[in-house]
Amino acid sequence: MSIDVNNESGTEVDEQAILDIARYALARMRIHPLSELSVIIVDADAMEQLHVQWMDLPGPTDVMSFPMDELRPPSKDDDEPPQGLLGDIVLCPEVAARQGAEAPTRHTMDEELQLLTVHGVLHLLGYDHEEPDEKAEMFGLQAAIVDGWRAERGLTGPSPAPTVS
Repeated sequence: MSIDVNNESGTEVDEQAILDIARYALARMRIHPLSELSVIIVDADAMEQLHVQWMDLPGPTDVMSFPMDELRPPSKDDDEPPQGLLGDIVLCPEVAARQGAEAPTRHTMDEELQLLTVHGVLHLLGYDHEEPDEKAEMFGLQAAIVDGWRAERGLTGPSPAPTVS
């Protein structure tokens, strides 16, 4: 799996954890090991520009996903996973820090960025949360991936609750 993490934000973040959880999420979703993903970490001003340009919404947001080859997980266990360019995930640590601090299960900026990375991966794979049933499926899968990753690393304490909208 080729995953590039590029921190352009000026904020120190745990890039290795972002790389690790992205790799874990893609493996869990059975995406081909030769697929490619890019994670870009930007400041609030850059995120706001992207948010306005692509969503026509004001202010910075926490995560944006830009799919390339529109890869999807294999529908059957014995199907060969597709290979290709997943796309880009853009994260904003400033928004992540605020959301983590305001979450019911208060957590760190890095924990929020890990959650947002999984959220971005799921968006790249075609998951959405516009409708209640879609939201339940996506957020359930997101929690299972984050919990599994944390358990593999022996991390204790409550997992970050979904704060993405």
